Amino acid sequence: MKFVVTIFCAGLISAVSCQLRCLGGPHHKSTPSSETNFQECFLYAESSCCHANFTQKISDSPLIEMNNYYYNRCGNLSKRCEDYMKRIECFYQCSPLASHWIHPNISEAIQHVPVCQSFCDKWFDACHSDLICAYNWISDWTFDETGNHCKNDCIPFNKMYANGTDLCQNAWGISFIASSSPCRCLDFTETDTKVIKYILKVDNSEESGEEEACKPRLQKPEDKKAADPEEHE
Repeated sequence: MKFVVTIFCAGLISAVSCQLRCLGGPHHKSTPSSETNFQECFLYAESSCCHANFTQKISDSPLIEMNNYYYNRCGNLSKRCEDYMKRIECFYQCSPLASHWIHPNISEAIQHVPVCQSFCDKWFDACHSDLICAYNWISDWTFDETGNHCKNDCIPFNKMYANGTDLCQNAWGISFIASSSPCRCLDFTETDTKVIKYILKVDNSEESGEEEACKPRLQKPEDKKAADPEEHE
């Protein structure tokens, strides 16, 4: 699967020194801009590195093919598993945060993006019974003009990967690492733009602000409901 990265600075310019740019993939914009008519990846519509036509393609369910990469070589993914795949693809193709982790030698690639352990574990749980034939989804295929093809037998995710950490740190090669920090990691939700400055900082001088920014993640579901009852009606 061709993976790309972008950078998002809206609301962060005063807090983080950053340059607005996108990854160098064939379907990325040169710089992020707002988009209308998104069908998926709504989180990134206000400042996006992808065009609306990408979201139209990825909104299909079951998700079969994107840019000659096939997701169904071992059968269609379950809806829960597919939703996690889409969140990751949306980040790679559309998020203006991604280029903080652009690969130094490959302009369309990312490396070592810190992903919250909780996301990795939920992703693994969502896909555990789905079938897959590639351990590394970037390289463990045979490629030709008709797309990617299995080299190995199809087996369940929970046989291919030991746990959520294994899945996060190997499915996309070196693109992601699992992080045990509740704050200095991404979970591909709206909280990412609030915690990005803490991910990029090397010291802990703003611990109180970091704790405040992380509250949406640290709250239990019942606490969130109590804090914003209208959202859950």
